[in-house]
Amino acid sequence: MKFDYTLFLRALGLAIIIEGLCWTLFPGGMRRALLQLLPQPESRLRAIGLIALAVGLGLVALACP
Repeated sequence: MKFDYTLFLRALGLAIIIEGLCWTLFPGGMRRALLQLLPQPESRLRAIGLIALAVGLGLVALACP
């Protein structure tokens, strides 16, 4: 299997666009979300990251036949 750099860069660009869109449309909400995350223990943040990773992988698996 050959690594598709073009597809990777498109996906990375889309992720950055979505992140930037959130900060552009809801800067106050994003700031509040970050402030709520700061006091959380690392184990909880790691669990949230793992769940997000699993969901993302699931979506990619659904998109690739």
